[in-house]
This record gives sequence, structure tokens and C-alpha cells, in this order.
Amino acid sequence: MSNVSKTLYKPLALGISILGGMAAGAVFNKVWAQFSDEPDAPNPKDLQRSTREVLAAAALQGLIYGVVKAAIDRAGARGYKAVTHETPE
Repeated sequence: MSNVSKTLYKPLALGISILGGMAAGAVFNKVWAQFSDEPDAPNPKDLQRSTREVLAAAALQGLIYGVVKAAIDRAGARGYKAVTHETPE
């Protein structure tokens, strides 16, 4: 990957990453609403919620974030390669 290509890809990757985080948050909120009577995931410092519920929410959020981020990063890299014919690193 050339220096010019790296310079062009970095801001693109940053933007894609931000959008991925926003998408992952939206997906998590919808999934959490299906599993819980509460509209929002529990705050770990909220001692009124059970430890099991807090840890389950954190695990689900991590899983969703990881999958969405990987999918979006992968799609961004493939799109970049389709346009520039260079593999981003």
C-alpha cells in the first residue's frame, strides 16, 4: 500500500469506524429491548439491577459491537480495494 493510499484510507477508516459504533449501539438497543422489560441496558453502577443482568447486558453489547465493527470494517476494506485496487493495511 503506497503512502498516498494510506493517507487517503485512514480518514475513511475512521469515518467507517464511527458509523460502525453508532450502528452497533442502535442494534444493541433494539436487541436489548427484546430481552428485557427495561428500555435501556443496566448501568453497571446501578445497584438496584442484578449482577447477572448487568453482566449479560455487557456480554451482549460486546458481542454485537464486535460483530458489527468487523462487518463494517470488512465492507469498507472491500469497497476501498474495489475502487483503488489496493489492499488496505
